[in-house]
Amino acid sequence: MLLHVIARGKIARSPEAELLDRYAKRITWPFKHSELPDVGGKVPPPVQTPVREVLLDERGKLMSSEEFAELLGRWRDEGVRECRFLIGAADGHGDEARARADHLLCFGRMTWPHLMVRAMLAEQLWRATAILAGHPYHRSG
Repeated sequence: MLLHVIARGKIARSPEAELLDRYAKRITWPFKHSELPDVGGKVPPPVQTPVREVLLDERGKLMSSEEFAELLGRWRDEGVRECRFLIGAADGHGDEARARADHLLCFGRMTWPHLMVRAMLAEQLWRATAILAGHPYHRSG
């Protein structure tokens, strides 16, 4: 299953970009990172179908790493070919996008800069795929 991060704003050369790249290289599943301008620009159509859309949103569900891995594993086992993770600009996502999404995911009640969210998401994607593969990286308590 393709893991596709679609984010508003440019990450350019930055410490956050280095973290994103570091974790993206560790993910053994197909991975893609796309950028959109802060305003305007269209979300690219899915590369593969069926597809699931996850919006990173402050109104989203808090999940443990194990729960996140379980969700991705279930979608993979159901035949989902692409899972898209949408990260909004400063104002987040509109009501229409939230209503259309398959899942709203929250990284806590604090507001995080979109550059940090990309790196944190990449790490959690790597962690989830490691959990599903039985890799010892993730140590659950």
